[in-house]
Amino acid sequence: MSEARALRLSVYASLLVGVVGVVWGLVADARIVLFDGIFTIFGTALSGLSLLASWAAGLEPDERYPFGREAVIPVAIVVQGAALTATLFYAAFDSISLLLAGGTDAAPASVVGYGVLTLVVAIAVMLGLPRLAPRSELAAAEADQWKAGALLSAIIAVGAAAATGADALGWEAVVRYADPVLVLVAVAVLAPVPWRLLTSGGREILEAAPPAEVSRGIEAEARRVAGEFGLGEPIVRATKLGRRLYVEVDYLVGAGEWDVSEEDKVRRSLIAGLDPLGYDVWANVELTTDPDLAY
Repeated sequence: MSEARALRLSVYASLLVGVVGVVWGLVADARIVLFDGIFTIFGTALSGLSLLASWAAGLEPDERYPFGREAVIPVAIVVQGAALTATLFYAAFDSISLLLAGGTDAAPASVVGYGVLTLVVAIAVMLGLPRLAPRSELAAAEADQWKAGALLSAIIAVGAAAATGADALGWEAVVRYADPVLVLVAVAVLAPVPWRLLTSGGREILEAAPPAEVSRGIEAEARRVAGEFGLGEPIVRATKLGRRLYVEVDYLVGAGEWDVSEEDKVRRSLIAGLDPLGYDVWANVELTTDPDLAY
């Protein structure tokens, strides 16, 4: 399965970068490198959660879960967002404490190499994930985190290079504060990532409307079907849960003009039209003569 391969790539790359970051940060006594390593290892656990969610969502519906387990995907995304948010809050608190204590003695020159190394890895994984699983929301969430990681690595490298220059000029006060300041910058850069995870996953759990482009596609297909069968304006409701798209379309018709077999034809036409959207479509079409039932 392409999604599973993409998530495994993210897990292995995260583990590699995380271990290197922790060891490098401890040896160089650099909080920004240690933070990046711990953050990445923490992300490895969350990537493992994504793998588990992908496996669970792929299980067939049964008596206990007649609609499947697609809800596990947005739940996993929300858990990722909440965990990353807590990590960033802790890092920000720790950095502020260091600033108030007078900074650190971290050597900025060694941090430059780490920033460049992790930047190369982050870009490679960020570009590879969408190619392995172009329609996977879990892989997209992972790629989003690697994109933020690439930006963070660039900031680490540039910031450390600037601190190295300040050290060469004898600006010791600047160098002492460089490490905790870089951590605070990293927190600011990474903050949008958990926010996007929380909002996107939360919207799906609350059964919000699908993304705008998906909603437009559903509306267009519902109107196409109306034109094909001579029906009136469709009343459309839809929500997305993981890889599944739930669609309900109601049409008001005159009494005695339609039978069940004709309603089935309308439904099949709608499902076929929605197939290019790339989701597991669960569509329900109702032809009703009662406006109260439609609205």
